[in-house]
Amino acid sequence: MRTWWIGKMARGIIFAIIALAILSFVVMFLWNAVIPDLFRGPSLTFWQSAGLLLLSHILLRGWGPWRHGNGWRRERWRRRFEEKLASMTPEEREKFRADWRHRCGPPHDFVDEKKPGV
Repeated sequence: MRTWWIGKMARGIIFAIIALAILSFVVMFLWNAVIPDLFRGPSLTFWQSAGLLLLSHILLRGWGPWRHGNGWRRERWRRRFEEKLASMTPEEREKFRADWRHRCGPPHDFVDEKKPGV
């Protein structure tokens, strides 16, 4: 039985705690440097800034699944793209691929074409 995932999970939890602490200190410092002077607002403690971070995350991002790089949208885009490719004829599909190779591929000057016999 492999136990590598326990170490990986422990490192992730430790990283999350350290990141939360650093972000909380940054929020506390910025809040206490700006808000009381400008708006005569209250100063924050460490735990209040951590709560403010959590509250802003809940309000702005919600509790939806966290995917790196907006994975849900990427999957939806990929599914629509595959449906579009499936509806094309083989000639249209090859023309589409050639156009995108031309647009997104390396510049034609830098393409290293191997010569036969070398």
